[in-house]
Amino acid sequence: MSGFVGVVVSDPSLQGQFTQVELRSLKAKFLSLKRDSGGHATTKNLPGLMKKLRGLNEVISEEEIAAHLSQSYPDADQEIEFESFLREYLNLQSRVSAKEGGGGGGSGGKTASSFLKSSTTTLLHNLNQAEKSSYVAHINTYLREDPFLKKYLPIEPTDNQLFDLVRDGVLLCKLINLAVPGTIDERAINKKRVLNPWERNENHTLCLNSAKAIGCTVVNIGTQDLVEGRPHLILGLISQIIKIQLLADLNLKKTPQLVELFDDSKDIDEVLSLSPEKMLLRWMNHHLKKAGYKKTVSNFSTDVKDGEAYAYLLKALAPEHSPETTLETKDPSERAKLVLEQAEKLDCKRYLTPKDITEGSANLNLAFVAQIFQHRNGLTSDTRQVTLNQTASRDDVLLSREERSFRMWINSLGVDSYVNNVFEDVRHGWVLLEVLDKVSPGSVNWKLASKPPIKLPFRKLENCNQVVKIGKELKFSLVNLAGNDIVQGNKKLIVALLWQLMRFNMLQLLNRLRSHSQGSQGKEITDADILKWANSKVKASGRTSQMESFKDKSLSNGRFFLELLSAVQPRVVNWKVVTKGEDDEEKKLNATYTISVARKIGCSVFLLPEDIIEVNQKMILTLTASIMYWSLQKQPQSQSETSEQSEPSSMASDAASDIASEDAASITAASEGEEVNSLSDSMSNLTTYDAISNAPPAENGNGVAG
Repeated sequence: MSGFVGVVVSDPSLQGQFTQVELRSLKAKFLSLKRDSGGHATTKNLPGLMKKLRGLNEVISEEEIAAHLSQSYPDADQEIEFESFLREYLNLQSRVSAKEGGGGGGSGGKTASSFLKSSTTTLLHNLNQAEKSSYVAHINTYLREDPFLKKYLPIEPTDNQLFDLVRDGVLLCKLINLAVPGTIDERAINKKRVLNPWERNENHTLCLNSAKAIGCTVVNIGTQDLVEGRPHLILGLISQIIKIQLLADLNLKKTPQLVELFDDSKDIDEVLSLSPEKMLLRWMNHHLKKAGYKKTVSNFSTDVKDGEAYAYLLKALAPEHSPETTLETKDPSERAKLVLEQAEKLDCKRYLTPKDITEGSANLNLAFVAQIFQHRNGLTSDTRQVTLNQTASRDDVLLSREERSFRMWINSLGVDSYVNNVFEDVRHGWVLLEVLDKVSPGSVNWKLASKPPIKLPFRKLENCNQVVKIGKELKFSLVNLAGNDIVQGNKKLIVALLWQLMRFNMLQLLNRLRSHSQGSQGKEITDADILKWANSKVKASGRTSQMESFKDKSLSNGRFFLELLSAVQPRVVNWKVVTKGEDDEEKKLNATYTISVARKIGCSVFLLPEDIIEVNQKMILTLTASIMYWSLQKQPQSQSETSEQSEPSSMASDAASDIASEDAASITAASEGEEVNSLSDSMSNLTTYDAISNAPPAENGNGVAG
């Protein structure tokens, strides 16, 4: 709420270089170092800490850091205060950036998607006015007729109106729904003309949790950063949302004609695993080759700076608007101008200026090419698409939904890799090791791990064998899973493994919260405890609904979860918009509203309305546990609640037994080729923005440090 202060730095310019999440994390690490060093942070003991910080690890050595610090602090025993520590961190970041040189468009071994990684986590904030103007133009075009926003639009791109308008959270929520329709139930958005701090914070919490649910990386951004209208963070988030919208059709499910880009020898799984950017590049090169262009475009920066590739692309797609004079023009700036004039005739929105082309603005060029694809992709209908659709079994559909859920969960953890397709991207084992290191810090022996790109097959197997070994140490049921099953991409076995990882993380976080509030005593929280907690909360609020188990069919109308949410946060549910849930349409309305309300209070969940309607018991468990986790963060359990949960009823025990038995059988069933229950149509990430990385807790639903 308005009382939230966070970590305050006396120098405003220095404060503005960090998010509150970053400041809290850095402050905690700095204070821990001081405690371990007798109350002093000095030039001598600081390099070890700084070597581990984001952006410096694996890039710069302790010796280099020590040498850098000695230039400002010749005395090795000189004490360094927190603000000086922050300045030196920024200086080292600048040094690393200069050392790396920015690079072109090559992969460099990175598995991250170039626009879905780091745009909201960088510490060096250079506001790109050209990108800002393009994003403002996008918002003005697509949201101009929105009933609520039209009185505020169009936004003037040359001033700070965008950042002021973002402060109440409505614009960002609308933009997310534009990118992925139906993500946010608009009934959950607070849309009064003047919002109080509580309502504003709810909108931002809903926005950030929903952004994670569509694939944005928001690890180092909190609600307070949006309230303050921090330009670099807002532009980073808007950039990700807009590009998700622009690239939404660049997959075989949305545009089956894309099979035209691949020969018959290509494995369909390999095709499906391509990131939207790589698919866009392949599409562009496909048409460039047909038009007679001799080069291959590998990025949206240096390879398109001269405008020649664009001239050939438009010649292939719209010859009626492409005079030969464009190709004959020698001046890149003049050619870029002609290219944009031709694109305008295709009714493409101009995301960039001739200068953006010649300067190689990667984000804006990508958006420009994506817009051309949307308006005229130049692909013909292909009979192979019919075969592709007909061969997709019900099991394939379930696995596809599960893949989406795990992908969003993994990307929300803040691991260095960005996952485009779970079944392909985990086959080298590295991503799974990163996830294990997040949910069980210290469990991975990185000295025995190989980082992609991995050319030698046995190195991949070594990574995957270590994944299985750690899983067994964590008491997972992995009887019929071997490292080679992961390398081979056995989808059912991978899903079964990831479900156990997700459930381990869920119960671990709940146990950690309870141990903090009650000390180390008490038994581990189980599925049965979660069930009993939910029923007791609803009962204590004066309502009569109860669930017999996590597969109770009465849950399909969604009302129990709305009652549970109302019990933990009385004002959050607007009962005037809740239906009786008597038919499929009413059930879907309630389920959609439930998910948005849960995100609104601070639950980071990835399940779909179908999971509630179909009563997917594992997803019901994760939703309930997520609400319990948020409630325990907000107000630790009383001793009476704990003692109640320590003796679960037979009903609750039966529910836990159901799920435990399925967990034990999941690997076996998958290995025998049997159909595995839908383990995770959509997973619930129970962490706040940085809780899982052992940083201080991020803001809870009230905007207060947890």
